[in-house]
Amino acid sequence: MATKRAKPMAEQRLTRRGAVRAGGIGAAAVLGGATMTGAAAQDATPATAHDAGGLRPLLSDNPMWEAFGNRALVLAIDRGADFGECVTTVGRVGDGGIDDWHREWVATADRIAAIGDESAAGGHRASAREAYYRACNYYRSSYFPLYGAPTDPRLVAAFDKETDTFLKGAALSDIPIEAIAIPFEERTLPAYFVTVDDSGTPRPTIVHTNGYDSTIQEMYFAHAPSAIRRGYNILLFDGPGQGRNLIKDGIHIRPDWENVVRPVIDYALTRPEIDTDKIALAGWSFGGFLAPRAASFEHRIAALIADPGQWDEGPAILARLPLTEEQKAAFPDIDPALLEPFEEWVRSSEAPAMLRWSLIQRGLWVNGVDSVYDYAVDMVRYELSPVAKNIACPTFLSQAMDDPVADYAPDLYAAITAPKVLVPFTRAEGAGMHTEALARTLYAQRMFDWLDDTLGVND
Repeated sequence: MATKRAKPMAEQRLTRRGAVRAGGIGAAAVLGGATMTGAAAQDATPATAHDAGGLRPLLSDNPMWEAFGNRALVLAIDRGADFGECVTTVGRVGDGGIDDWHREWVATADRIAAIGDESAAGGHRASAREAYYRACNYYRSSYFPLYGAPTDPRLVAAFDKETDTFLKGAALSDIPIEAIAIPFEERTLPAYFVTVDDSGTPRPTIVHTNGYDSTIQEMYFAHAPSAIRRGYNILLFDGPGQGRNLIKDGIHIRPDWENVVRPVIDYALTRPEIDTDKIALAGWSFGGFLAPRAASFEHRIAALIADPGQWDEGPAILARLPLTEEQKAAFPDIDPALLEPFEEWVRSSEAPAMLRWSLIQRGLWVNGVDSVYDYAVDMVRYELSPVAKNIACPTFLSQAMDDPVADYAPDLYAAITAPKVLVPFTRAEGAGMHTEALARTLYAQRMFDWLDDTLGVND
């Protein structure tokens, strides 16, 4: 067992890309420009996206509030939020803390949900639907900073309201939105099946897996409208470590996503609305690892989409931890105490709040572990390199060029032997951030044009 001590924290450097990667996978850390500058790690402070050379902050100079607020703001493109409501809510939080954030977003959500109730009572179907949808996303925004174990009761309550208001809106939808429970081991996976119409006509369908910190409600706004407009059904599901499975059932994420996707595809094949020869499997954020992992074993799909493409998680995490090269090579056979100084610093008020949230509050909770060492040990299990060569279907990989999570997309691209494309998205296009969050229209255009051609849906 290697016992050589890592460098003192004062000698460690974490770049923007390193801070985000070491802090776990997900949209919030990247969107908020959660950075650590070139200063010594324990002295570094978060920088805004503008200071880091990215886009100017849209809502707040606080990197955490900017990240979480943008998660709601970007959904306005398909009426899952409204600009003024996001701006004024973040403005009321000001320099406040977590409790202030949660209180103000719940207040906005309650107000908008009440508008939905009033419109519904008056028979104003479209107005009620749109209000419920916005309230749904505001309830979710309220609980981001509450992540962590044990699960905060306020998080559970807000999640329940997120789900309830979404279902109220879905009941008033002009398109069929069906809440389903997909049998999975001894439990079920929550899912929404969204169809172009109620004709029962078999259509090409996207089966969409989630990322590291999202829910099927958020996935609806990010993916369903653009799919429906192009004639695709979409089946959205949360797996272990995601949405209800984590928040209410305490089920943590796992690397063998092929065993998660298999029963979802089994279910999809039972639906007459799905053209079984034209099923695409997609994943966004950490789903950019999970979907390719599943596709390495699941050969009943006609196409694969990873936004962004990812690779083995262990080396990416270890590369940014304060360990010597000898210790990284020996990992996990090292003294766990080697990472204790780093963990103590991340847990302290000296560390950037966004890094603390990403790694400690979110990472340990989602993975069901108690320490940074255990987190790294668990992430080493997330591998694509032994199996990616088995992906047999045409594959679309995105790579947003300012997104550290997408750094390893070329590795996945190189390993796939099936027809494939690696599509870059740049800052100049307004699309360089994680999952092209501020340019989803451009992403949808490129991805769906490719998918149309790949599945021959326009023939």
